[in-house]
Amino acid sequence: MAEIGIRKATGWTFEEALERLPALLASEGFGVLTQIDVQATLKQKLGVDFRRYRILGACNPTLAHQAISAVLEIGALLPCNVVVYEGDDRKAHLVAVDPMQTIAAAQPSLAPIAQEVRQRLSRVLDRAG
Repeated sequence: MAEIGIRKATGWTFEEALERLPALLASEGFGVLTQIDVQATLKQKLGVDFRRYRILGACNPTLAHQAISAVLEIGALLPCNVVVYEGDDRKAHLVAVDPMQTIAAAQPSLAPIAQEVRQRLSRVLDRAG
């Protein structure tokens, strides 16, 4: 099975990752539109305990505009999710969507935009603790 997304194990705590990641994303033109606290949602909806796990919905408005202007329906694959979860090692692990696996796979004509997004997200993860 292929690996899902772009991955990075950090030396940061979960809290440090949530604090620092928005600035790293902003340095590449992304803003965080949404945050989903999966741990709290699973506890509230199912009564189950789960590790600390957040999904950040990140968007680069310029690249999103290019993509949806070219293929209106591609918005179904936006925003670019970045997951932060606490590993068994108590450190933050990051996984960003790989738009080459999603956007470019669904719509090959968008491969140049997807590649640009992938490069930017990779740089964010490269700079993460």
